[in-house]
Amino acid sequence: MTDALRIDGVTKSYGDTPAVCDLDLSMPQGEILALIGPSGCGKSTLLRLIAGLERPDSGAVTVGGRVVAGPSWVPPEQRRVGLVFQEHALFPHLRVGDNIRFGLADRPRAEQDARVREVLDLVHLSHVADRYPHELSGGEQQRVALARALAPRPAVVLMDEPFSSLDESLRARVRADTVDVLRATGTTAVLVTHDQTEALAVGDRVGVMREGVIEQLGTPVEVFERPVSRFVASFMGDADFLPASLVEEGLACELGLVTVRRDTAQAEIVLRPHEVSLKLPGPGVHGAPAVVTHVEYHGAFVLHTVRLASGRTVRSWQPHSVRYPVGTEVLVSIVLGIIPSVLVGERTLGASPATSPPTPAAAG
Repeated sequence: MTDALRIDGVTKSYGDTPAVCDLDLSMPQGEILALIGPSGCGKSTLLRLIAGLERPDSGAVTVGGRVVAGPSWVPPEQRRVGLVFQEHALFPHLRVGDNIRFGLADRPRAEQDARVREVLDLVHLSHVADRYPHELSGGEQQRVALARALAPRPAVVLMDEPFSSLDESLRARVRADTVDVLRATGTTAVLVTHDQTEALAVGDRVGVMREGVIEQLGTPVEVFERPVSRFVASFMGDADFLPASLVEEGLACELGLVTVRRDTAQAEIVLRPHEVSLKLPGPGVHGAPAVVTHVEYHGAFVLHTVRLASGRTVRSWQPHSVRYPVGTEVLVSIVLGIIPSVLVGERTLGASPATSPPTPAAAG
């Protein structure tokens, strides 16, 4: 099957500043890819290269089996690429129906009308066709922007921070509606976001970018639970690092034995707060002694920071019903069944970037 999107060795610099560096990527039909990374890592530039808003210095971009940049150049309006931006980019002087019709100008009027009705039904906004953008809520405007992007039946939809201007509760609802529409239509999509939770929730795969390259590309589970580097571990959620050394049974850190592997004498253990257990001292309770130094209430969960005997600190998520006041003496251990990632230098021991595309989730 032809990839919906393929990028081969694409490089783009602005003067002496590299933005995208010899990047390769392929996406099967129907996949949703979430791209995430710090500001200036190249994720928005990559979207602009796919859309045709920028020309690569080298390499090739293929959309729907057609080379659109590289040996040949295809202008943006002929690439079968839909765009959804943070600011919606709707034409304020056009009604909703005419905004959607804008990308269908080369088709008969009857076909345009039918397609406008179809995509408005998809986003559950058939009743707003005659309204102007300023008469809609932010969430409705974003859904109209998605309908407009889908109207010409693009090979790929590109979304650049599309939900970041919405408040938190609305953002979650509009995001879920958007994903439902993409799944129902089998649309291939690239979502650029700065929100780690959003990337993990939306993407079939997540690409973590840094300095113009994708440092890790894999399923949300792979990226979060098996990061390939210190950067990915730190960027994709909270992480603490404890030194580990080789003992008779394997690698051990201050919290105890971590793994039986013996292929390094010195390393660091990556611990996320949900992997750290806190218990009050008592009969049969084991763990490293520590003192609670900070408590943050997050509603359903409470984040505890504890100081170990060495002076190092780790964090632990506890359910809202468990709150250990500052100064409480506790015993700290790794949650049973968890095998943390092991870092040697900046890379995870035995890890390699996951690049094979998974089967996209079923439509529906």
